[in-house]
Amino acid sequence: MEFERFDMKKEPVRTKWYLRPLTYLLSAPDNIIHRNHLTKIGCSSLKPPYVLLCNHNAFMDFKVATKAIYPSRANYVVAIDGFIGREQLLRDVGCICKRKFTSDITLIRQLKRVIKNGDIAVIYPEARYSLCGTTAILPESLGKLCKLLDVPVVTLICHGHHVNSPFWNTKNRRVKNTEAEMTLLYSSEELKNVSADEINQKIVEAFQYDDFAWQKEKGIRIDCSYRAEGLHKVLYQCPRCKTEYRMNSKGTTLFCESCGKVWNMTELGELEAQNGETEFSHIPAWYEWERENVREEVKSGTYSTGKMPVTVDSLPNAKRFIRLGEGTMIHDIDGFRVEVTAENGEKYTMNKSVPSLYSCHIEYEYLGKHGDCIDLNTLEDTWYIYPHDCLFSVTKMALATEELFLQHKQAIGKEIKK
Repeated sequence: MEFERFDMKKEPVRTKWYLRPLTYLLSAPDNIIHRNHLTKIGCSSLKPPYVLLCNHNAFMDFKVATKAIYPSRANYVVAIDGFIGREQLLRDVGCICKRKFTSDITLIRQLKRVIKNGDIAVIYPEARYSLCGTTAILPESLGKLCKLLDVPVVTLICHGHHVNSPFWNTKNRRVKNTEAEMTLLYSSEELKNVSADEINQKIVEAFQYDDFAWQKEKGIRIDCSYRAEGLHKVLYQCPRCKTEYRMNSKGTTLFCESCGKVWNMTELGELEAQNGETEFSHIPAWYEWERENVREEVKSGTYSTGKMPVTVDSLPNAKRFIRLGEGTMIHDIDGFRVEVTAENGEKYTMNKSVPSLYSCHIEYEYLGKHGDCIDLNTLEDTWYIYPHDCLFSVTKMALATEELFLQHKQAIGKEIKK
């Protein structure tokens, strides 16, 4: 099958003058409803062009960014699925299309154009919503990119957006008094005197955040009746019986269908066991425990999903998803291998080796009807891969992708030292 491909090389559009106040007005209600408080640090004399690096927890992030930079022009790096059915509108407001977790030289050229135009390059380097309100892995190329663009580097870190609308259940919890800090990390002159590695380190430090810790510190209570629903998507392994893929949630409780243990999620976003020990009261601590378990599987060479039946949709352009067909996927110590057969009998494959992916993008109950999925990208296509008829967790696959890459990187480092 031949598909029309998204034109990734099209020059970024400077935001139409009449759209700038419109985007601000459209963002204002949520900023007012959530009583967002924005603090600017070292930005009193800041003017475009500059790079703005933002953390990513919910759609509210974009609205706070609009407030933070207004009335300046900006171009935003956005994943291709954000363009579906509205490509021209997104181009007109300054969006630049990117396929997630790919090395894209074209994007570098487009960002250089944004800077040359005298505008702001807005980048969400985590490249996905945070799974549990803490920092996702950042690409090591950030430091080099900042050196190349040679303009001030600014961060925008928002707090409260995950607990208001968590990735695992995006219903609005109406959290008020959200916060954000816009901080100048480097001026153009300061950039000249630091290495790419030093820039990376400072960005990583600036991106340390924890929305559940922030919620508890601020004493923000969330009393909605569904506050725990969907949490089992992230916390897929029971800390009591160690069983995977049998966690579930309903209302304000999280529970294991294997051993029967139940935890309540409090109004302050903590977990409390109904009976016995509370293994993890802090949700990100449970998540990191799962990561440690995956790391051990990776180190021992035993990590594998086995051969999973999958349905695959393709997104070659921004018009619509195309059902590619049924097939199988394996994720193990060699990376991802996907094989699909279309209705006409044509076969397709996508292989993503461990060194090619430092992380990956996943979705929970994508579009409210398709179920959990993992999406894999080339420069020309995006596959949305839906496992079915098997026990699995896309969260574990995401953790394993990161741990496999880290192990590969460490192995390469040891070889170089020899």
